[in-house]
Amino acid sequence: MAGVYLHIPFCHKACHYCDFHFVTHLRDKPELVEALKKELELQRDFFGSDRVETIYFGGGTPSLLSEPELSQLIDNVFEIFDVIDDPEITLEANPDDLTDEKLQQLKKAGVNRLSIGVQSFFDEHLKWMNRTHSAQEAENALKRAQDYGLSNITLDLIYGLPKLSMEQWKENVQKTIALDIPHISAYNLTVEPGTPLAYQVKKNRVQIPQDENVLAQFTYLMDELESNDYVHYEISNFAREGEYSKHNSSYWLGKKYLGVGPSAHGYDGSDRYFNPADNKLYLEKIGKRELPAKWENTTIQDKLNDYILTRLRTIWGLNSHFIEEHFGSNELDRILKEVKPFLNRQEVEHKAGVLTLTRKGKFIADHIAASLFKIDD
Repeated sequence: MAGVYLHIPFCHKACHYCDFHFVTHLRDKPELVEALKKELELQRDFFGSDRVETIYFGGGTPSLLSEPELSQLIDNVFEIFDVIDDPEITLEANPDDLTDEKLQQLKKAGVNRLSIGVQSFFDEHLKWMNRTHSAQEAENALKRAQDYGLSNITLDLIYGLPKLSMEQWKENVQKTIALDIPHISAYNLTVEPGTPLAYQVKKNRVQIPQDENVLAQFTYLMDELESNDYVHYEISNFAREGEYSKHNSSYWLGKKYLGVGPSAHGYDGSDRYFNPADNKLYLEKIGKRELPAKWENTTIQDKLNDYILTRLRTIWGLNSHFIEEHFGSNELDRILKEVKPFLNRQEVEHKAGVLTLTRKGKFIADHIAASLFKIDD
């Protein structure tokens, strides 16, 4: 099974923390949609005999697509590739875009899962992030989507925000649970280079919360969601049983995925490629019927480290049999040796040949992964 990702690089305005590729004008949107169709056609043979089970519209703000644009892109995927009968079709959306008319259009186009960027249910935080919606618009959009039968929703929240009190964070989490959202993605605020947030931090205009406050918010998140029957199946993702994101899980499980659009990346089961994060260059390449992809020159070491980084963050963990089969018994022995201190401190557990993070280990997931990486001698 495989997935298709389509990057829609348009936004109403720039969120202060975001470093994804986007522009804040729509003048190239028609041309870019046509280019996406052409890239899909140019990649006709990408999957071989593998069937497509997920289609994901990310960005940017894919909810800025019109119904005809969205329908045409989905139809193209079905026409070009072998798609299963009932694929997961996800669209990222801003709450203020999800009007009654838009929801009707999305359902008509075939979208059956929404990823809604709520981030917070407090207007002061939304204003600080430069989001386009209000807290009330977010709540209304969620309820409206459910009313239209689009109840397969993932809701994004951000913790570690400046001036986000513990009481406010608790209210964000409790409101999400009360709204009966089946999937929650929660991210610690990260200061990415080149963003307005990074500039504000550099100028001491913004103070990032202390680690202990961030860890307290993460701990509360885990406690409350797990006690309400959510499975913590990846460091930043929680879902009710059977509601995992099939598309994102394919990344973590090493399945093939095709990425189209500027800044999109893909994986053919062995190596990864990246499209340029430049709309003009992307359009020029596609206009010449040339694929804009730049393939990574990945080594066995790179592939092992990528496996460790992505899989250790999930409930599926590091599989000893897989490591031995694909990277050799010496590498397995090395990893089992390096992981011993974390096993002794009960930060990692080893059951049935699989290494997974414990609750304690989730707080230092990146550190543990880095400690297990293969480094050149």
